[in-house]
Amino acid sequence: YLAGKTQTRELKGRNMADIAQVEEPIDLIKLSINERVHVKCRGDRELKGRLHAFDSHLNLLLGDVEETINEVYFDEETKTHKVKSEQRRLDMVFVRGDMVIIIAPPLRKR
Repeated sequence: YLAGKTQTRELKGRNMADIAQVEEPIDLIKLSINERVHVKCRGDRELKGRLHAFDSHLNLLLGDVEETINEVYFDEETKTHKVKSEQRRLDMVFVRGDMVIIIAPPLRKR
């Protein structure tokens, strides 16, 4: 029941032809080919790039990628946890499927 509500909420911004094509979760990724996607990976890494290809293992080929690496560390001076972020741009990236936590398709306007 809850999964159905979540799926409906995520598909709200899509047109009816797109919704009719989504029978399995991987179908939503198919609709994102050649679109910019947000991919959250293990190791506190996030990727934003154009999805060129994927397979059933969620191996991804992304182009024009912006990678963000977040590192949490303890600052001895202030006795607090802090986050250090590094960003870099890459022309093309192959992402192994077992690294993927979340793939967020682009928001579509009505």
